[in-house]
Amino acid sequence: MTSYLDNKNILVTGGTGSFGNAFVRYVLDNCNPKKIIIFSRDEFKQYRMERKFGHHDKLRFFIGDVRDLARLELAMKGIDIVFHAAAMKQVVASEYNPFECIKTNVLGGENVISAAMKNNVEKVVAISTDKAVKPVNLYGASKACMEKLFIAGNHLSGADGTRFCVVRYGNVIGSRGSVIPVFMKQRQTGKISLTDDRMTRFWLRIEEGVKFVSECSELMQGGEVFVLKVPSMRVTDLAEAIAPGCEQEVIGIRPGEKVHEAMVSEEESGFAYEYSNFYVIQPQIKMWETERNYEYCGEMGKLVEPGFSYSSENNKVWLGVDEILGLIDETEVVSN
Repeated sequence: MTSYLDNKNILVTGGTGSFGNAFVRYVLDNCNPKKIIIFSRDEFKQYRMERKFGHHDKLRFFIGDVRDLARLELAMKGIDIVFHAAAMKQVVASEYNPFECIKTNVLGGENVISAAMKNNVEKVVAISTDKAVKPVNLYGASKACMEKLFIAGNHLSGADGTRFCVVRYGNVIGSRGSVIPVFMKQRQTGKISLTDDRMTRFWLRIEEGVKFVSECSELMQGGEVFVLKVPSMRVTDLAEAIAPGCEQEVIGIRPGEKVHEAMVSEEESGFAYEYSNFYVIQPQIKMWETERNYEYCGEMGKLVEPGFSYSSENNKVWLGVDEILGLIDETEVVSN
């Protein structure tokens, strides 16, 4: 079976993170790329990743920081498609280190756009988060700004230039920063700490996320925000699945934390189209074409109702305790 990524030169920013490791595994197992360049700033993580993949002949490792435009321009020479996953992701750390968050998530995103256009990269897919929707913390606000930059990048590159899109998704089971390892450690004490017992979250396997991102790289026309339909779970059910019978202590919401997450807001409903397995938020600013094609995967999208929102609270699909436990059992918790 052929893939859009076959015979492509691929670059992944932040490639040693949870997404990068899973994405590289997916591409090597399902596609036939020319090469994949891992662009990141941690040489030890690159060393570990190189060993993990057995010094694969299609993998290249490039030390660099998205804050460094010149380094990005050098890394993108001859690249066909970029997957931009580099980011400062911790909500609390971003609240206490706001300047660093902006430098990486906003200015770093601008550098990726500039380097891609200078090197005539065919496509760029930026990885975003539910926290970019109606942000209440700096991390979410910086990712919302990043999304706007990448959407506007299509306008800057013109009709024949680099195409940019964004993919949003929610919490990834077992990813770095996941609450699962915390709960697993706390269960030994007989008490689990919850910031708020009303809390709900979107939840998906990392394999589902990287497969969707890969598919979007082929589907994209430029300027879209893609949102995969995923189930929700209650944090109290997660705690019960990991530590049945343990006391659940509510300790209060951390700085910048939300009770519920959203991936499509009411304000975006006028531009959001629903498909069988995902939503597509079309660009609100004018692009180069006079008419836009709303067909993806052979399916014409349906404009959602005015005021529609897609949040972890109003989701139609929920995971129960047994389903959560099953997902945790089959998922390797990423420690890098």
